[in-house]
Amino acid sequence: MYCDYLVQILTARVYDVAQETPLELAPNLSARLNNRLLLKREDMQPVFSFKLRGAYNKMVNLPPEKLAQGVIAASAGNHAQGVALGAQQLNTQAIIVMPVTTPQVKVNAVKARGAMVLLHGDTYDDAYAYARQLEVEKGLTFIHPFDDPYVIAGQGTIGMEILRQQQQPIHAIFVAIGGGGLISGVAAYVKRLHPEIKIIGVEPVDSDAMAQSLKAGERVRLPQVGLFADGVAVRQVGEETFRLCQQYVDEIILVSTDDICAAIKDVFEDTRSIMEPAGALAIAGAKAYVEREQIQGETLVAIACGANMNFDRLRFVAERAEVGERREAIFAVTIPEERGSLRKFCECIGKRNLTEFNYRIADDRDAHIFVGLQVENRADAAQMAANFVHCGFATIDLTDDELAKLHLRHLVGGRSPLAEHELLYRFEFPERPGALMKFVSSMSPDWNISLFHYRNNGSDYGRILVGMQVPPDEMGAWQAFLDTLGYRFWDESQNPAYHLFLG
Repeated sequence: MYCDYLVQILTARVYDVAQETPLELAPNLSARLNNRLLLKREDMQPVFSFKLRGAYNKMVNLPPEKLAQGVIAASAGNHAQGVALGAQQLNTQAIIVMPVTTPQVKVNAVKARGAMVLLHGDTYDDAYAYARQLEVEKGLTFIHPFDDPYVIAGQGTIGMEILRQQQQPIHAIFVAIGGGGLISGVAAYVKRLHPEIKIIGVEPVDSDAMAQSLKAGERVRLPQVGLFADGVAVRQVGEETFRLCQQYVDEIILVSTDDICAAIKDVFEDTRSIMEPAGALAIAGAKAYVEREQIQGETLVAIACGANMNFDRLRFVAERAEVGERREAIFAVTIPEERGSLRKFCECIGKRNLTEFNYRIADDRDAHIFVGLQVENRADAAQMAANFVHCGFATIDLTDDELAKLHLRHLVGGRSPLAEHELLYRFEFPERPGALMKFVSSMSPDWNISLFHYRNNGSDYGRILVGMQVPPDEMGAWQAFLDTLGYRFWDESQNPAYHLFLG
């Protein structure tokens, strides 16, 4: 069936529930990218996502008798809230089937809109199949999250607003892709009026159903999808959205989890809003595009499409953002296990800020150190690796090593038969540039460091755990060192956890 999307978008009924969101300059990001980056703030909708546009437009166009019978949807979050709000506005009943793995905050948000929530299955596909079954059994109308002309047209009103709000030339519009409803609607409108504007989709590398489908010339079903950007974790795109993307989308850029985390931080620094991973996809794509194309002075638009962030993910985002921004580099550095080596290693680092330092004595010849450093960019990281080698230290760059970033950084340690006369102390010091190096430099060269653990977590105080091999006849000198250090400290040498796992 032919659908004139220009007409459908111009006549879409979305503003009963949706707001016309601002198109705002991201000043810090624009300065860094040497381009004018505008953020379309769909995170400012009542449900913190664009999804209510399409859901409501579908529901308000249902025949009255269909609407009265109620609606049903399958969703892990944002679409569910859009359907629930639309049903509340239209005085009808909504049933939302959600995977049992859905965070409670999203379940509660849907219930708060008056919808009935049914938890079923471990994945969206399980929830979707059950919702389609209930659709038939209960005589309900299924509100598809993306593959429906009314839903696509509702999302397309975002493109209409962008062109009205930014009447000067736009080089490209970046749009996150899950099932394809958002980019299909935006592209169908923008390309009809301004075909010269590039429409660039953005997908995670582990949820690239649209990219694979466009490459294959047919819809591809992924065997599995990554769940970090859960808002776009779709195994197969829609039939209609695939057709529209074939017709209108210029290209698709793939980004990593680290890139997404960096984009979340970038948006926060410009807006003080925290995007969910899918909501920051377009920004990550815009950054990747600028880096690849080396363009300057252009106007770019990125749709910040959602801010339903799970609070417990913030720790992971903060951990990975620095790597994603190319501002932290991680290395495995091998230095001789002898007195003076650590001081030489610190001199090689110079005045750079340490972000992490993990070490456990394990060999009487070599010391293997897991170290993180603040850098300006990837070239700077490569220069630092070269510096270590020049200083005589074998070095492996672990910045892009998932095993190291996810697990090994937490596992550096264990018991060591070489840790004779070991004392274990925790120290706390004001977190400022150079403080950690000052601590290391103040250590007596006569004492061997057998364990060291530090990670900069953005706190006002840095916290380190140190194992020192201090012979019994030197305890007086050790106490004098503690007294003159000027940092708070705790003796953990008798801690039962230490004796279980390290001592």
